[in-house]
Amino acid sequence: MKPIWTPSPERIARANITAFMQTVRERWGVEAGDYDTLYRFSIDEPEKFWSAVWTFCGVIASARGEIVAEQLDRMPGTRWFPQARLNFAENLLRRRDGADAVVAVSERGAVRRLSFAELYACVSQAEQALRAAGVRPGDRVAGYLPNVPEAVIAMLATAAVGAIWCVCSTDLAADAVVERFEQVAPKLLLIADRYDYDGKTFDLLSKGAAAASRLPSVERVVVVRNSEAGTSLDGISKAVWWDELVGVHAPRTIDFPQFAFDHPALILFSSGTSGVPKCIVHSAGGALLQNLKDLRLQFDVKRDDRIFWWTGTGWVVWNLMLFGLACEAAVVLYDGSPFYPQTRSLLDHAERERVTFLRLTPKYVETIDKAGLEPARSHDLSALACIAVGGAPFGPAGYDYVYDKVKRDVQLASPAGGTDPLCALVSGNPISPVWRGEMQCRGLGIKLEVFGDDGTPRIGEAGELVCTLPFPSLPIGFWNDPGGERYRQSYFGTFPNVWRQGDWAEITPRGGVVIYGRSDATLKVRGVRIGTAEIYRQVEQIPEVADSVVVARDANGDSEIVLFVQLVAGRGLDAALHGRIVSRIREGASPRYVPDRIIQVRDIPRTATGKVSELAVRAALHGREVTNRHALVNPEALSLFRPEALGIG
Repeated sequence: MKPIWTPSPERIARANITAFMQTVRERWGVEAGDYDTLYRFSIDEPEKFWSAVWTFCGVIASARGEIVAEQLDRMPGTRWFPQARLNFAENLLRRRDGADAVVAVSERGAVRRLSFAELYACVSQAEQALRAAGVRPGDRVAGYLPNVPEAVIAMLATAAVGAIWCVCSTDLAADAVVERFEQVAPKLLLIADRYDYDGKTFDLLSKGAAAASRLPSVERVVVVRNSEAGTSLDGISKAVWWDELVGVHAPRTIDFPQFAFDHPALILFSSGTSGVPKCIVHSAGGALLQNLKDLRLQFDVKRDDRIFWWTGTGWVVWNLMLFGLACEAAVVLYDGSPFYPQTRSLLDHAERERVTFLRLTPKYVETIDKAGLEPARSHDLSALACIAVGGAPFGPAGYDYVYDKVKRDVQLASPAGGTDPLCALVSGNPISPVWRGEMQCRGLGIKLEVFGDDGTPRIGEAGELVCTLPFPSLPIGFWNDPGGERYRQSYFGTFPNVWRQGDWAEITPRGGVVIYGRSDATLKVRGVRIGTAEIYRQVEQIPEVADSVVVARDANGDSEIVLFVQLVAGRGLDAALHGRIVSRIREGASPRYVPDRIIQVRDIPRTATGKVSELAVRAALHGREVTNRHALVNPEALSLFRPEALGIG
């Protein structure tokens, strides 16, 4: 095999990571001339490495202290930079000139722009408003908002005060919002009056009001006007318009109070696919340092770059994108369907805004591929330097499409990590080749390994993806988890003192990574453990298949593989198509992976972040209660998978 892409000498010479390696040589005498050497330094000498990252990325702090880490042999339990004092928001608001900071695009084509100076002024007003409303350090401020500038401003103002920010996606039902927010008891709740998706307008005000009425901790409901209609707040207790709340305050210089490195800044909610969503608390310093490293070194983000990641506010990706502001780059927000009003719309916005770093999902790439789009011919993407495709395993066919039909000279990364570690554990590397179907590398400072069932590392074989060394963005813990028992059991209960990520993966001899799916969703059939991604990679190449989900069904004392397919409009699962699917899986993966049953369904259950919920399908298929209905955007689809609906006993 040959790499599918190799960076040019010019690209390598101007990469941030090349300059970083020079500083490591000068400061520590380490001859880190390539990624592998630098990676080894980062995990062998973590205190030196993270100290170098702090300096290179220019963390703004009133104090750093001499100690980089305490109790580095304990996970959880390590304290990073225990003497440091900083403000999370101050680091993201470091640039204050007239260049674009936030570009907000709606699916209807409206564009709003905020310069860095304007963003700072808006955050100043919002920060004063929060203080006037009684928000203090450690209080929680919650958002139920679309991907609009007010969400960014509110998050930064919350961090500036030293309060804790959390947000839910607008497509969640009121019950699902309450399920998350009631655990953290927010003092303020921000909602929008509406949001748009796929050409339709959805009322958010009534859902938000219903949620607020069930959250006794909420002292004020703040409503962002996201429509031109004359909406009334009558009947909504303690409600005020955002513009009225912040408009009484004139912009001024923000007095950024300084907090400890491990001061809580963000609460992220797990998807809830296996029960009540976890409330994962992340520290200001850990989130900042880790994601400065990721953006600057792994994805080569520079001043004046333009970052466009398709995401909603409820996904961890939204939070990660905003660290681009700390790199003095602009962030492009998109609110709506990526395919409205036409399949190419997202690419049109990327072209117009001269985007340098574009993040997509595997499903999006598969969709535009099947639609016959060839962006390399139809769009000017000359500014584009990096494409990240994440959120689910990304197969070799996707790599082929990107390099054949999107752009030839581009760094293609498929990062993995997410909500729990608030970073990319598997990451990108701008100075090394890309191999077809293989995630580029383990992230710097992340001692990532694959364990067998006996807890020993393995290379070139599938197993549990784990981290065996602490890193700064490990969660502080869970909210309302006295003693941290639930936190420890969630990540460290399988292998003591080792972070278990929950992915079934393989580390290749080259140092790349392949993820085969969630380890709790792997198929255990006839003594063989199969990652679901290995089947999806084959099925997605069948043009007639719009979506699919594969699970194991208990049958006759063993298990059988059941593949559900959602077909394109007007297509039925006849014998010919059934045979092509079987052949594709047999020839592209293995005869052992051929499903025992292939069943056509009208819809596939997905979470708000677009992930197929295999656990929910498996529960429905066995006639069990589905405990994570609130986590799904289309829970009604579960009825299609009940044994009585399928006619199987």
